[in-house]
Amino acid sequence: QVQLVESGGGLVQPGGSLRLTCTASERILSFSAMGWYRQAPGKERQLVGSISNSGFTDYTDSVKDRFTISRDIDKNTMYLQMNTLIPEDTAIYYCSAWSRVFRSWGQGTQVTVSS
Repeated sequence: QVQLVESGGGLVQPGGSLRLTCTASERILSFSAMGWYRQAPGKERQLVGSISNSGFTDYTDSVKDRFTISRDIDKNTMYLQMNTLIPEDTAIYYCSAWSRVFRSWGQGTQVTVSS
């Protein structure tokens, strides 16, 4: 069972930045891909962006040019750099890792964008 631990959430003012961290208990190159999801109150969980085993990244339209996913293979860690945050980005953010035979989730970290 792959363990994923997120950190870095918090309260930030509109226009501010946060960086989320997801550390895996196994080598992240053993996964097909990893990604960040978010779930706002009363809404379904949505994919924010992902990074494939080869390093290809993809993002949902609402965060393109504001959010960046990166990774540190040696640390088995994935990051989500969030810039120019807006109130609509408020949600619980979840890290996920998957392959053809499994999917694992982190516990989630709260991000609140408010003045």
